[in-house]
Amino acid sequence: MSETIKKTQRPLSPHLQVYRLPLTALLSISHRACGVGLSVGTALVAAFLIAAAGGEGSYNMVMGLASSLLGQIILFLWSAALYFHMCNGIRHMFWDTGKFLEKDVAMRTNYIVIMFAFILTASTWACAYLTG
Repeated sequence: MSETIKKTQRPLSPHLQVYRLPLTALLSISHRACGVGLSVGTALVAAFLIAAAGGEGSYNMVMGLASSLLGQIILFLWSAALYFHMCNGIRHMFWDTGKFLEKDVAMRTNYIVIMFAFILTASTWACAYLTG
């Protein structure tokens, strides 16, 4: 006489597709991704400096690539990542001292970081196009 055990329907464990990550978590992930992107971009800056030291021909080739549409997009993304990483890094320095850790203040600093990164990127590119 075996006893039938009825399986109960239990909820599945929640995962990233169920939850909407808070902006603080998204900025933290973006901060790390920008750090990786800045490493690659810094290698490109080193390649530019090496080409500049290599003479006029190699310098003109690199400047031709940098002034192309793809080069402009890469430079724009690199500068946006640089400013975002810098602004978010400044916020992390405040967090390391114990400041701005309250939930509502941390949420406000999310928007401040995004705003300043946008302003710095836009002003850099506006200056580049107005003077160049």
